[in-house]
Amino acid sequence: MIAIVDYKAGNLRSVERALKNIGEDCIITGHPHAILNADRVIFPGVGAAGKAMEQIRNTGLDRVLCEVVGHGNPFLGICLGTQIILDESEEDGGTGCLGIIAGKVRRFPEMDLKIPHMGWNNISVRNDHPLLEGVDRDAQFYFVHSYYPDPAEKSDAIAETCYGVDFVSIMARKNVFATQFHPEKSGDAGLRLLKNFCCWDGRY
Repeated sequence: MIAIVDYKAGNLRSVERALKNIGEDCIITGHPHAILNADRVIFPGVGAAGKAMEQIRNTGLDRVLCEVVGHGNPFLGICLGTQIILDESEEDGGTGCLGIIAGKVRRFPEMDLKIPHMGWNNISVRNDHPLLEGVDRDAQFYFVHSYYPDPAEKSDAIAETCYGVDFVSIMARKNVFATQFHPEKSGDAGLRLLKNFCCWDGRY
């Protein structure tokens, strides 16, 4: 069973629909016991880091998510769910996050391109990963964000995307995989990535 973390925000139903479309059992839940006992966990995200972290801490989900990762369960972060696993976000004047992967969430600099970055874009794969097996390297993925992850270790960066600046669009370490784009809204390529996650043993 896959647990989709309910933190009272985010695109939970679209992730649920995508998983059911590929024949996977899942549950939307904010209950610590259910999350800890799931085979794998997805933290999807839309919204502000400050409000999300406040909700996560108030409900004890910060400890739960760190425990899930510590146990080696496969964990997928999506968009805001990618950003909150780093140490800190520049959003809301500076927000402390979970610190699962070392690094910082940065706001796009002032530039001629529209912020937020919204729409389809390519990824450039820097390091192979089991979740990218069978995913077309020329595929485009759907983004909606004003901030992006900047991991401290280059080895944690799996793919990059260019939108005015080059930014990390996929991070991974051990049993954690995280995308700045929305695989559940990214057509066949996104569904293939989700299918790979559902079969992944968490080793990398």
